[in-house]
This record gives sequence, C-alpha cells and structure tokens, in this order.
Amino acid sequence: MSATPTETPSTDDRAIKPVSMTGYDADFQAFSDALGASFTRYGFAVIADHGLDQQRIDAAINDAKAFFALPEDVKRQYHQPGTGGARGLTPFGVEAAKGAATVDLKEFWHVGRELPADHPYRKYMRDNLWPTEVEGFQPHLYGMFEDLDALGRKILRAIARYLELGDDYFEDKVEMGNSVLRMLHYPPVPADAPGVRAGAHEDINVITLLLGAEEAGLQLKEKDGSWLDIAPPPGALVVNIGDMLQRLTNHVLPSTTHRVVNPAPERRGFARYSTPFFLHFNPDFPIETLPSAVTPDNPDRYAGKTILAEDYLTERLREIRLL
Repeated sequence: MSATPTETPSTDDRAIKPVSMTGYDADFQAFSDALGASFTRYGFAVIADHGLDQQRIDAAINDAKAFFALPEDVKRQYHQPGTGGARGLTPFGVEAAKGAATVDLKEFWHVGRELPADHPYRKYMRDNLWPTEVEGFQPHLYGMFEDLDALGRKILRAIARYLELGDDYFEDKVEMGNSVLRMLHYPPVPADAPGVRAGAHEDINVITLLLGAEEAGLQLKEKDGSWLDIAPPPGALVVNIGDMLQRLTNHVLPSTTHRVVNPAPERRGFARYSTPFFLHFNPDFPIETLPSAVTPDNPDRYAGKTILAEDYLTERLREIRLL
C-alpha cells in the first residue's frame, strides 16, 4: 500500500500505550513483560521517561540543523559515494525503500562507533567524518551516540528477559556492534513531490531507537493492511524491532513495515527532523534462529541459512540503493 503526498495522520484508538523506563529499576520483570508484549503485538514500543540527557539531544539536533542549512557544495564535501552511507552525509534523493519506484524525500548524516587504531572490526567500520563548519558537532553527536547505545543495551536486556534467554544474552553480541546514529532532515515538501518522506520499509538492524517522532508522519502497517499513526507523547522514545532480531527470533518479535507520510498542506513548508539510532550486532555475529523460537506452530523459517551480521547488512544496503 503506497502513501500519497496529501495523506495526513488521524486519531486512532489503537495507539500504542507508553511503557515508562522508571519500571526498569522498580520492577524489571513487569517492565520486560510490558515492553515484550508491545513488541509482539506491534513490532513497536513507546518508552516514556527514557532518562536521556535532553540538553545533549537539543544540542545535537541544533548542530544537525546548522549543518543541513549549509550550502549544498559545502555539505557534499562530506559525502563518500560507494560506502553505503556508513559515515557522513547521504544527500537528498539517494536512499529508497526496497522495491520503491521513487527515492525518499530526505537527507541524513551518519555517526558510527569510534574504534581503536588496531581493532579488528576496523575492516568493517569506517572512520567518522566531522564537519569543521559547526562548532560542537563532534562531542554533541558522539555523546548522543553513546547515550543511545547504552540505552539500547538496557532495552535488549529487557527483551532477553522477555524471551527467557538470560538477561545478559545480547551484551557480548552488540557491545561492539556496527551501530549508527542518523540525523535525519526532511525538507519542506513541494505540492508536486513525486514520492513521500520515507517509503514503506522495514529496518535492517536489531532494534531502532527513535527520537523526534512526536511530529506527525510516522505510521506502522497493521496485519490487516491498515496504517496506524505513531503519535508518542512529547519527549518519549519510539523503539522498533529490526529484521535481524526478527530473523533471530523466527518472527516471534516482528519487524513491522513503517513509513513517514508527507504533511498536510498547511505543514508542507516546514522541515521535519528526527534522530533514529540503528543498533546492530557485532559484524561477525552469526544470525541463526534461536532454538527456543522454533515450535510445531512456528517452524524454523531460516533452517540452514545462518548469515553473518555484516553480510546481511551489505545485502540489504544494496537493496535500498546505498551500495
């Protein structure tokens, strides 16, 4: 089902109920159960009281806005063609949803993990680029990367408890993951725009942590084919399951199709900013179905199809035109 440039979100009584991060310490089992139930039902969860440093978030977003406002020829100096958009700028009109006829109406900046000079994962992860035109860009954005990385690992502990894997199951599988922080800019949308801000797609990674979704446009696709608006309360965090975790759990936790539709006519002149953090497995982690996720009613969809996380990522980047 495709979106049209004039489509606008509407109120929906199926709205996802927020789960408060305060429950993580107060009653971890209840927190894990509530989070896991939301993921099982929607593939998405909304987390309130996330505890992230709001000053750092604001500073990073302001820096990103300042960068995206630079002249195009200046920004293009930070684009590295043929690298899958792993670091630096991916210009407007490059990425597309898998199988889409039109490109997405967005540009973005990627920040990844900083590695020691002799680390073996350097063959998988490129060095970050840091624009000299925006003061504070590096400490603000990398600080935000580290904050979201730490929060993501806490959420994975809750997922591990929900799946009865042992709370630390994911820790050594994501501790040096090929994760990226994306600073997204959706410019104002002209009336004759040929596509939408982000076409219907699923995320590649383990889980995605998204700030900035309180501005209208994000929708997930329900099992009946209808679209559900994701409208979290101000300051909340949206988290969704990615294809890697869906594959690992044999679809017990679904990676749900979602999109960002174009704004209503009266909002077309406004840009939209959001900041997804794509948490990834370590590059050499073999994604193989969890035995506990295989049952007579849910046979193994990937029997004999183990794949390394890096190989899976490369395969998918080609599909969305970044490689």
